[in-house]
Amino acid sequence: MTRPKKGRTISCSPAAYYFKPRGIPMSELEEVVLETDEFEAVRLADLLGMKQEEAALSMNISRATFGRIVSKARKKLAESIINGKAIRISEEMSEELKGRFKPRCSEKEEPR
Repeated sequence: MTRPKKGRTISCSPAAYYFKPRGIPMSELEEVVLETDEFEAVRLADLLGMKQEEAALSMNISRATFGRIVSKARKKLAESIINGKAIRISEEMSEELKGRFKPRCSEKEEPR
């Protein structure tokens, strides 16, 4: 029997949910899907410069889980940039995420 998933906290949603290489029609593109928790992990670690321990606390998950999530997200972002794929940020909220985020990320949040 698997352990129940812990509720994850997502602070906000992105301003845009889709990014694609310029000049390539959508019909010719493959896409990579960035899950909501992966988006949040990249935002906390790379944009805001939080350490993994602090970011994990912010998301209400363990440091090890945060490390796995951010590593998976970075791999997806690198794959899309290097191979010219579109990036779609999932708008679907899993049960453990529903009701735990602000509508939009604040432009006032400053990187460290």
